[in-house]
Amino acid sequence: MKKKSVLAILPISIGGRLTTSSIIDGYRQNGCNVTVYDELFDNNLETLLNNKKYSQIIGYDFSGLKIKVDNKLKMPSVNYFSDDIRSKTSGPEWEKYLPYLEDEDNYTFYWDKVLTSYETFKNIHYMPHFVNFDIYKDYGTQPEFDIMFAGRLDTDYRLSFFEELVMKLPHLKVAWYAIEKHHEDARNRANYPEIIDLCYQGFIDNEEDMAKAINNARILFNMNSQGISSLNYRTFQAAACKRLMISDYREELALFEGHMPFYEDFSDLIFKIESYLVDSEAYNKVVNACYEIARRCHNSKDCTRYMLSVVK
Repeated sequence: MKKKSVLAILPISIGGRLTTSSIIDGYRQNGCNVTVYDELFDNNLETLLNNKKYSQIIGYDFSGLKIKVDNKLKMPSVNYFSDDIRSKTSGPEWEKYLPYLEDEDNYTFYWDKVLTSYETFKNIHYMPHFVNFDIYKDYGTQPEFDIMFAGRLDTDYRLSFFEELVMKLPHLKVAWYAIEKHHEDARNRANYPEIIDLCYQGFIDNEEDMAKAINNARILFNMNSQGISSLNYRTFQAAACKRLMISDYREELALFEGHMPFYEDFSDLIFKIESYLVDSEAYNKVVNACYEIARRCHNSKDCTRYMLSVVK
């Protein structure tokens, strides 16, 4: 059987690049020939489109659909959204390209179960995040950091929450990852910019370095910022690496069958961090249970196989 040849668009956004990388990995794990166009570094799109025929184009948010529409391409598009479709978070021109999601040959996979239920596009499917278990895995190394957070501190709530967490746990080592402009923004707004600088460990834009960073911390915590019910990508990365994720409450924590802990408020997060750091038996029980669920249900090979099965 001839292998499917697909064109994948690697977007500019950091989160989008990591998510799309797992999708690309999954297509390759299912025997597809994947050509990647990197919006951040490449300028050879016209050559890629002229020199090869593709069975479909894959994109994050509207990135692939935009290229399909603008270049009048006659192939199905696969559009994975982990941003609100009806928001500028999914792209500055989202209103222009939104109507094309109604077309029969454009397929939408949406990470948030509740938001998916609100939409009526013909080809929309609920698809939580998934990761490549060949990359995200337990290295068996001793972590340098006790706590890790990755993402923006772009609101006063998130920034003050992070600062207070570090101050309440001065005996623990905390790592924070974000792009440099978000670091500068946070330190300029912070009450204690020295805390921001102390924790900041740079930014990560590839799977291998993210897997290393996660392995280098014992506990990660989430402040999910988008969607209604969904869990962000970091949740599944942590589970695959057998590191403990403590999430703010989201309905889709049910995906982990009650094993993944969540915090109700700031004090509860402090309590759970300190408890799991000293109780290795409880820690290992949680991470092993979450790992098995993620490996079974949220691995790139099986999830992209499903995506391939629904695209006609």
